[in-house]
Amino acid sequence: MSGILFNNQEINYRLNNKTNLRDWLLIVATAEGYQIKELCYIFCNDDYLLKLNVRHLQHDTLTDVITFDNSITANWIYGDIFISTGRIAANAKTYKVSVTDELHRVMVHGLLHLCGYKDKTRSSKIKMTAREDYYLSKREF
Repeated sequence: MSGILFNNQEINYRLNNKTNLRDWLLIVATAEGYQIKELCYIFCNDDYLLKLNVRHLQHDTLTDVITFDNSITANWIYGDIFISTGRIAANAKTYKVSVTDELHRVMVHGLLHLCGYKDKTRSSKIKMTAREDYYLSKREF
């Protein structure tokens, strides 16, 4: 059994294509050798995510996504992924992509963190971006 949930925190956000997104995210996890047991995407505003960033990571900067890994069993995913819809919109403009494409990139980015990918070094960031690009190209919706 697996569960992917979508929730809002301090905003009203309507996510489109939930069924397709769940199917796609399950495909990504399975391809990476993981089973999603419980994964919650929480959509929020910049202020809410900034507070989480300061409290949990001691980073006083805006960010688009923060991932919390609550897994205790190897290759099982239990986690929470917080996404700032404001950062997604701003980044979409900056990178000249659609808001939907940027949202999906950040969603798969958070999932890849839960699959063990890192992005703190140049080489690990290149590897993660390549995986993001690969899975984004596999979307059928």
